[in-house]
Amino acid sequence: MFKDITMGQYFPGNTLIHRLDPRTKLVLTLLYIIVLFLAKGIWSYAVMLAFLSVCVILSRIKLSVLLSGAKPIVFIIIITGILNLFYTKGEHLLFRVWRISVYLEGLQTAGFLILRILLLICCTLLLTYTTSPLQLTDAMEALLNPLKKLRFPVHELSMMMSIALRFIPTLIKETDKIMSAQKARGADFETGSLRQRAKALLPLLIPLFVGAFRRADELATAMESRCYHGGEGRTKMKQLRMAAADWAALVSGAALTVAVVLLRRAG
Repeated sequence: MFKDITMGQYFPGNTLIHRLDPRTKLVLTLLYIIVLFLAKGIWSYAVMLAFLSVCVILSRIKLSVLLSGAKPIVFIIIITGILNLFYTKGEHLLFRVWRISVYLEGLQTAGFLILRILLLICCTLLLTYTTSPLQLTDAMEALLNPLKKLRFPVHELSMMMSIALRFIPTLIKETDKIMSAQKARGADFETGSLRQRAKALLPLLIPLFVGAFRRADELATAMESRCYHGGEGRTKMKQLRMAAADWAALVSGAALTVAVVLLRRAG
């Protein structure tokens, strides 16, 4: 059930996207998310889709692998689309069944919202697929470095997010193993009422949480035994350097922002 979920995984490669500085990729991802919420109208979303499509092609990540990351929230996406479809009123009525009316504006709103969620998921997954957790940690720490003057725990926050990303695939595999073991013992996770299915998850959640806490304790012990004490005075094996491709990528991100803003005003 969980074997095809690729959330949090890193796919090594030597493509243009893989070689970009992690700070560039992190800034572009944040900028893309912000611009995505500014997009309005079919042309704005077409530009956003085209930009992401180029990035996916350059990264050589399969589209099926990228879309598989959306599987955990497919139900939420469907419910969100249905609610916007039936509860958005407008001037152009498409059809009416009993008390349910569907308008063209509702269909457009639902379609744009679903597309926005999918683009949001794909751009964040593309970041994790092409950037290792260690690179993400270094990028976050470098970008948040000015906050150290305010005694903000920059390194601790970056390390915590890196560890969380690192253990997502591990927890998914462990969940699949526990679920298979429980099914072999007669557990049923797919039939029955909602209450019965929720109760059936208890034999799954308890060992999963116990295993997660055990792994966290083992990791803390391993870090302490190696005299790990945070980012103060520590050096990096790979220094972050901006190349010409990074500046070109940032310029393309700025151009995307300008294009979407202009299309929004024109619409």
